[in-house]
Order: sequence, then C-alpha cells, then structure tokens
Amino acid sequence: MFESNVQIRVRYAETDQMGYVYYGNYGAYYEVARTEAFRQLGISYKVMEAEGVMMPVLEMRCKYIRPARYDDLLTVKLFLKTKPHGARIKFEYEVYNEEQTLLNVGETIMVFVDMKSGRPTAIPQYIHEKLDVYYTA
Repeated sequence: MFESNVQIRVRYAETDQMGYVYYGNYGAYYEVARTEAFRQLGISYKVMEAEGVMMPVLEMRCKYIRPARYDDLLTVKLFLKTKPHGARIKFEYEVYNEEQTLLNVGETIMVFVDMKSGRPTAIPQYIHEKLDVYYTA
C-alpha cells in the first residue's frame, strides 16, 4: 500500500455562507493530494500528458463527517490500497483538521486514456514500476 500526505490551508473563498468549506472544494483537495503523491513518486502529470496519456476521473465518492472551516490547516491523506491494474487506478482519501479529527473520506477512480483516440489505455509501464514496489505478490 502506498500512502502520501499533503497539507492545505482553507482559504476564505473556499467557504460558504455558514463558514464551512463548500462541498465542491473537496474534489479539488483530492486533486492536490493526487498530484503531490505522483510528484513524490517521481511521476509527472505534465510528462504523462506530453506522452499522450491523460487520467480523467471516472468516479468520485465523498462522505462529509464534520465541517472544515476557514483558515483550518487540513491534512489530506491519500492511499493506494489496491494495486492498480488495467486502465484504472483507485485513490482513497481521508481529510483531517489540526486536531486530527476526521472530517471527510472519499475516493476517486481514475482511468488512463489515450489522448489521440479518447479510449482507455493500459497504465504506462513506468508508473507500474514506481507503484509495484508497494504491493506484495
């Protein structure tokens, strides 16, 4: 299993009239966590796309447990609990505040897509090489 953490400070513009983080912003927080996790692994979205492969969201699930508020320092924990296979990869998330209270859990299933054909494609070999070391046979 691979795990990565990133911290995000809640900006005022990300809150609603009640002072809570607007629900739609959690998808953006998940994206930050994915991008930083790949960066930590030495995988670049920019390079992947330059090589003709993109990774759009196929599914997203999100459960709100407690609200995050303006100026909270959030920790977004990302997990790759299952070994990616085929054209799909499943990311799981937990969002905590500074008191380590669990605020949100979620997951996204991403699909690797050939940018020319628009069709799913196998996970690039170099990504397998970076990730496979985290899973036992």
